[in-house]
Amino acid sequence: MKYSKSLLLVLFGAGLFSIASCDEDDVPCVESVWYQDTDGDGLGNAAINQSACEQPAGYVLDDTDTDDSGTVAASGTPVSAFDDFNSDAVTISFDGDEITIESNGVPNHTSPYWDSNNSLYIDPVIANADQMSPGTIGSRSYSLTVSSDPQIASSSSSTGLGAIGIGISGAPIFNDEEGPNSSLSENVASGFDYAGGHMGPTGYHYHLECADVEENTTLSQDDEQLVGILQDGFLIYGRKCNATEDYPGDLDESGGHTSSTQHSDGGEFYHYHIINEFYVGEYILLFGGDLKGTPNGIM
Repeated sequence: MKYSKSLLLVLFGAGLFSIASCDEDDVPCVESVWYQDTDGDGLGNAAINQSACEQPAGYVLDDTDTDDSGTVAASGTPVSAFDDFNSDAVTISFDGDEITIESNGVPNHTSPYWDSNNSLYIDPVIANADQMSPGTIGSRSYSLTVSSDPQIASSSSSTGLGAIGIGISGAPIFNDEEGPNSSLSENVASGFDYAGGHMGPTGYHYHLECADVEENTTLSQDDEQLVGILQDGFLIYGRKCNATEDYPGDLDESGGHTSSTQHSDGGEFYHYHIINEFYVGEYILLFGGDLKGTPNGIM
């Protein structure tokens, strides 16, 4: 399709406008000057602009932003974060403004919950063998579709039984409940492996932060590593913050805040951290608060 254009420059007050024919029927439109809005706050950068009949993505009519660095408002989930997921278990798909995370639930670390014939089987390091739950690690199926630019909802949502997220290993993340109206107890937690996981009716899953043992080679332990993604689309990191190289002091009640991470190339976005507190005796939960975004089902 070809477009014929005839331009008439019109000086109107202090602004310069272009009148152009914008379709094949020579229907004229008035081009406006649009200003780049990197931080998504509705205010544009006067120094970066373009003229167009219709609003370009990421541009606004306003030109009064004094700081459009991309740090004012939360931005989308950094794609590079998904490079940290175990590619043998997890498949990431991008479709427009949606991201789908599919996993077979099979982690890539050692555990006494593997079958004893598996190369990843080890004797209990942390787990009390008498408190270990029955069953061995096997393949499952988990699928979570989230927005590529998740937003904080008008109200938070409590988590329920079952998977509330998917860890970087591929195994799902659970909350602080062990069953219906039954909170996780220190006695039950004593049967978890060093990775903070154990077996349940739906397979192997995590409740706790990884223990500080030499056997851990893949999971976050009192550091800034990525832990996984929760069902509202927000990433969750370890107890420390990459932006400050220390424990963040501005976390909300769910352990979230807006800052840069090792995946965002200096840009800031909202994400969770493991909260630096003991929730179950000496054990630290991966996530024990409410979801700040809109939860999506994990199938």
